[in-house]
Amino acid sequence: MRGASGTGRTSRVRGAGAVLGVLALAGGLAGCGGGDSLESKGGSGGTGGSGSGGKGTLVIGSGGFTEANVLAELYAQVLGDAGYRTSIKTVENRELYEPSLEKGEIDVVPEYAATLAEFLNAKVNGAQAATAKPVASSEVKATVTALEKLAGPRGLKVLPAGPAVDQNAFAVTREFAEKNKLKTLSDLGAAKLKVKIAAGDECAVRPFCAPGLKKTYGIDVAGIDPKGVGTTQAKQAVKDGTDQLVLTTTTDATLDNFGLVLLEDDKKLQNADNVLPVVNAKEAGSAEIATVLNKITKALTTQDLVDLNRKVDAERAKPADVAKEYLESKGLIKK
Repeated sequence: MRGASGTGRTSRVRGAGAVLGVLALAGGLAGCGGGDSLESKGGSGGTGGSGSGGKGTLVIGSGGFTEANVLAELYAQVLGDAGYRTSIKTVENRELYEPSLEKGEIDVVPEYAATLAEFLNAKVNGAQAATAKPVASSEVKATVTALEKLAGPRGLKVLPAGPAVDQNAFAVTREFAEKNKLKTLSDLGAAKLKVKIAAGDECAVRPFCAPGLKKTYGIDVAGIDPKGVGTTQAKQAVKDGTDQLVLTTTTDATLDNFGLVLLEDDKKLQNADNVLPVVNAKEAGSAEIATVLNKITKALTTQDLVDLNRKVDAERAKPADVAKEYLESKGLIKK
């Protein structure tokens, strides 16, 4: 799943090394995954149903964290408005929902280009080979092309990616940034400041984290404080000055609460985790479905995701209500 932050996600780190063990996990998760049963479409437990059903029934998959729930609602409601009967199934592990997408038990899933590309890379080629030869990069077009090549033979159709991106990011306190004139990670490297990173303990070896910060930006990493990726504890440690840098994500909606600001990844260390729909080609591969979903993809920005996440997590709004308000405000569904 996606990386942890203040948006209700399970802890997860991205990057080429993150695919290790993914295939071994699949078997172990089969009996203990969260979310609704995938035995049949439209089975008990589905949520977010909408639409007249005149054009057929579509099951939208959700990963169970805030952002995934909102994205699933956006997809379900815009497809419902277009005349499809839709329902949402929550399955908290990609190791479970991706095979269900292949089988047609789920028809549509909001996904992240680089993360899914490396997941399929590991599934097809093995985790060791995938780590040695990653297919994702910071270039969106190249990453999506690689994803398409892996997804197509598995009966999946990858729809175009949009500008919204949820990828690894690093934040400092606003005070620290202002004092040292920091806006980018390059600025931090040039400042020659020693920094301790609040992150998962795997940050010490992952290429997108400490090794990448050192190699790409020349940042002097003094150590890793293993408080997790974007957790409350990690952000609090930076706020308190125990640590100077926190690993989080670009759509973390709680940074302001801790007085934190993101530093721009100006040399593009991170992979292109742009949001895109992935569909079962046989069940939901029509041009009409692609056109409907593309309306959301083109409209949605990274800041939109931050705002939508905040409304759910901080303001306690329901994902369905937040999605509806957004779609109406953009003229994507009828009021």
